[in-house]
Amino acid sequence: MASLLHYEDFPEGHVIPFGTYHLSKDEVIAFAREWDPQPFHLDEDEAKRSVLGGLAASGWQSSAILVRLAVEAYANKSAAMASNSMEEGKWLKPVFAGETLTGRATVLSRRVSAKRPEMGVLKMKFELLNMAGELKVEITGVQFMKVRNP
Repeated sequence: MASLLHYEDFPEGHVIPFGTYHLSKDEVIAFAREWDPQPFHLDEDEAKRSVLGGLAASGWQSSAILVRLAVEAYANKSAAMASNSMEEGKWLKPVFAGETLTGRATVLSRRVSAKRPEMGVLKMKFELLNMAGELKVEITGVQFMKVRNP
């Protein structure tokens, strides 16, 4: 197995491209039934009459998809330690059933923890887009990453 990515491998401005995820109608409805049972997430006719204009994922589901893409793209290949915050989350446009999504993460800033020199602190921006390049979700948060040589 290749060595894990560490703090040193994430310079400021570094962009990490993500893979893709296709969101099915059944997934939207199943998630909504369990976690966000609003009519515009559960019923196509209600959704068409709503401000969303069609069957759309809950913002929480869209955010979870973004996290999954990030984990698959880099977190599971790195010495990620944890996260302690999400500073801001924006649901900019509806994520519709049937869309294929992708994303990216950008390192906004970085520093080594003064109290724990084995831990780097990365401020990251995560973005979820559809295949037309429309930005759907944006999350800014913190990622702790192990320092290779503290």
